[in-house]
This record gives sequence, structure tokens and C-alpha cells, in this order.
Amino acid sequence: MTAILEVKYLEVTFRVGPMMRRQDLLGVAGVSFDVNPGETFALVGESGSGKTTLARAVNGLQPISAGSVTFQGQRVDTLSVREMKPLRRDMAMMFQDPVGSLSPRMKVGDLVTEAFRIHRVEADLQSETERLLSLVGLTMDFAERFPHQLSGGQARRVGVARAIALNPKLVIADEPTAGLDVSVQGEVLNLLGELRERLGLAMLIITHNLHVVHHVADRMAVMYLGRFVETGPTEEVFSAPAHPYTAALLSANPEPDPDKAQDRITLPSEVPSLLARPEGCEFHTRCPWAKDKCRKVVPDATAINGRRVACHYPLDEGARPPPKKEPS
Repeated sequence: MTAILEVKYLEVTFRVGPMMRRQDLLGVAGVSFDVNPGETFALVGESGSGKTTLARAVNGLQPISAGSVTFQGQRVDTLSVREMKPLRRDMAMMFQDPVGSLSPRMKVGDLVTEAFRIHRVEADLQSETERLLSLVGLTMDFAERFPHQLSGGQARRVGVARAIALNPKLVIADEPTAGLDVSVQGEVLNLLGELRERLGLAMLIITHNLHVVHHVADRMAVMYLGRFVETGPTEEVFSAPAHPYTAALLSANPEPDPDKAQDRITLPSEVPSLLARPEGCEFHTRCPWAKDKCRKVVPDATAINGRRVACHYPLDEGARPPPKKEPS
């Protein structure tokens, strides 16, 4: 199967600091992945791990400093804003803030059909409004409402309708359940799953919410300080995480089944600054299993049971030492 999106060795660098003492900050550090048609791929990590920066780079909203982004066989990282515009019909973006991403001066009916006007696509906007609202579970009564008259869940549904208006091939969703109640999160995730099946969408989801990943993603990548530390099929990563950082994230994920509950792995210290990346494995300053080699040598990503893991001593269920527990 030919991937719809291919990202190779992507780097994003920012210039930060006072004018006379500016330095480069590596926000995304040489990541590679692909997304197949009809597949959902998730980017997971703590705040500041580089997930959103990577998504913006993929969508052409953030310049890259190295690597490449190929969408439907065409390099997009070398395109100008004008050259990129036609591709945006097939690569839609859902932004994190469900209400703030909607213009407060526009009614819902105009919001969901705005893409038709931007891309000068001739259509019966009344019919398209009805079609799109129906697809996301809203009635035509909502067409006359303004964003401030919507609940968080309703605003997110409007955002979904906007994203799928022109039948894109790929939807990039940045924290699609952010700010929503748990019950509403489930409704939104079910909606995204239904639309993926119905419309044949590929999806790139950016989130720190592991419930979201487990619910909708076929494959996932775990990011730490702008790098991928583990990538692979979602079920395999959840059932037996190989990287200590992945294991720590999953151990902090509430488990409703008491028979599956595990000890929480406490990560000591704060996330290091991107301006002072640790030597060796960048996770060693927080890793409960770090050894001397980890402090000196950068680990390569190696294939382990269908996954790629950047760790000198990947975790194994049969030889895993007990994690450090939280103080009682």
C-alpha cells in the first residue's frame, strides 16, 4: 500500500533568545513516519514534546530546517503558500481549541461551508450545510447559531464538519478532545471513527490523552524532546511498552479493570529544556532504569517485534525490574 503521507528525517529549528545572543532550538529532531490511506496514526507525548510543531510542519504552517514531507506523492515542504493552497483541499486541519478556532462573527452555516468559498468550489451551500451538519450529528437549526451559542462538544462537531467539507484525504486533528467532558470525548471519538470508515479518511491525531490513542489509532509514535522514542501498532505498544518513557506514560493512564492495574512509574525531575538537551539518551535524567551507557551514548532506533525503539535497554516483560513507586 502506498502511503498518503511520508515524513522523512524532519527537523524544525527555532531561533530564540535576545537579538545578540540568539541560538538554535531544535523543536523536532529528525523524525520519520508515514500514514496510509484510511489509517489513523497518533503522535503522543507530554506538553512540549513537539507534537503540535510536527503537525504544523506537515501541514505547511511551520517551516522545516531539514528532511522532507511528501503528500500524495508530492513534496510539500518546498512549496510556497500559493502553491500549497490547492493541496489544502485534501489535507484538512482541526485545531485544538474547539470554540476559539471558530470566528465569533460567523454563523455555523457559514463556518462549515467556508472552505467552498476559500477554494472557489461551486456548490449549493444550503445543501452542503445540511449534508455536513447531518454528518456530524447536528440539525439545520444550528446553522443560524454563533460559536458562543454552542457547547464545547457542539463546537467540536462544527470543527469536524469544517475539516471534512471538501472530502479531504487526510485530517490532522490537534487534541480533538481537549476541554471536553469525558462523556462528550467518547461521542467525538466515535464520530471520528464513523467518519473515517464512511469517508475513507486517513487521520493524524496529536494528543497527550492515551485513551484517545487506544480508542482510535491503528499505529502510534511516542515523542520525547522532539524525537520518536517508540513507534508501532497501538495494541502492541499498549500491551508491552518497550521504552521506559512509554511505560511511564501508560502506567499513569487510569486503568478501569483492577485485574490489569499496574504500579505507577514515577518520573523524577522536570522535562529538560530543549536549550540544554542531556548528553547520551535524552531520557536518562528521568529514567528509572538508566545505566552508565545511557548517560554517554545516543541510542539508535532498532526494530523490536514490529516496532522501532530508541533505547539501549528496552524493557522486556520477563526481565523488567520493579518500577519506582510513588511515596504513600
